[in-house]
Amino acid sequence: MNHKNFAQQIIALKKADLALRDKLIQSGHLNEGYDPDMQTLHNRHAEQLEIIIDTIGYPTIGKVGIEANEATWLIIQHAIGRPIFMKKCLKLLEIAVKEQQADPKNLAYLADRIAIFEGKTQHYGTQFDWDEKGQLCPNQFDNLALVNQRRKSIGLNTLEEQTEILRKKVQEEKQMPPKNYEKRMQDIAEWKKSAGWI
Repeated sequence: MNHKNFAQQIIALKKADLALRDKLIQSGHLNEGYDPDMQTLHNRHAEQLEIIIDTIGYPTIGKVGIEANEATWLIIQHAIGRPIFMKKCLKLLEIAVKEQQADPKNLAYLADRIAIFEGKTQHYGTQFDWDEKGQLCPNQFDNLALVNQRRKSIGLNTLEEQTEILRKKVQEEKQMPPKNYEKRMQDIAEWKKSAGWI
């Protein structure tokens, strides 16, 4: 079955997502809470992707190609207001990775993101946020040696190397830490409750 049309739809969703992110970086609003326009876009894209998944199953490399498969993961990764959908997709992505129809790195990122939203430790150290000193740091993880071992097993660099790369990236993008760390943490906690993560 030819899923080219679905592949094009998924890639278009990814492009719209990244365009809005770039706009928010340029305006300096990316780290000032969950932007309402971004939230609306993420939820709409999750709904559209869910319809596609219900129609063709998980968009694996074999079905939609590498680019649309990667775009699928990005849309799921950003569907943070839809915990049930993200968890459903995690199970589907696990199967796709076992069948070598998706990148294990994407599975690591999605599993870590869900863990962080649920208040658990991440296993691959893929999720970062600003700390109280205004430094970009990995979210809570269990053990550095184990994290680096897991990262190596799927072809990721060390957590120390990734931290350095991401800190340089936010500098290049002129991203700034939140103006009020305590308020940000409070807003995140309230948002997690309202979204159904905790």
